[in-house]
Amino acid sequence: MPKGSEKLTNARKEEIIQACAVLYETKSFKDITIRDIGEKTSFTRTSIYNYFQTKEEIFLALLQREHEAWVADLKKMIEQNDSMSVETFAKSMAHILERRQCMLKLMSMNIYDMEVNSRLENLVVFKKVYAEAFDTLTRCLKKFFPIMTQEDLQNFLYAFFPFLFGIHPFTSHTEKQLEAMKLAGVEDGDESVYGLVEPFVIRLLKSF
Repeated sequence: MPKGSEKLTNARKEEIIQACAVLYETKSFKDITIRDIGEKTSFTRTSIYNYFQTKEEIFLALLQREHEAWVADLKKMIEQNDSMSVETFAKSMAHILERRQCMLKLMSMNIYDMEVNSRLENLVVFKKVYAEAFDTLTRCLKKFFPIMTQEDLQNFLYAFFPFLFGIHPFTSHTEKQLEAMKLAGVEDGDESVYGLVEPFVIRLLKSF
């Protein structure tokens, strides 16, 4: 890590992560290079290696940032509501996840490469944030649906979190994928994040 203030270090890391996020909106994970990311920062490409050793570490930091934003939204939902019906909770969760398209894309497509090619200490930091998301969603459920047992909570969480990994493939298709589906006679469902999440959460909580 280069010498300098913690504020400068964090600002540089954030600039790198944001450059990666911008590129990821239009380019695939495999096509984005350290050089591409460096060209969108205000400092030299080689300086990136002072903060991240691989592009996978940059993407992992981006995924961490996405989870932190998701956790913040969940905490806000807890703070701003004394009670929520199943339907209201499902709608709120669906709207929250609509804003986390990048998180869902990374979870679905690139998490294995990110984790394998990141240093252990970086992976540990990410796992702590992931665990915080797990714990914060548990707090939501306990507050709004207090009759849920420990088994009920576990059943919800172990259905919901794996479900998150499958949202992106059903809501985003490349032109090539769409053409292949057309030629194969497969109907394009044209699903949205909201359209998948809201009914799924209602089904998981219909007994409460």
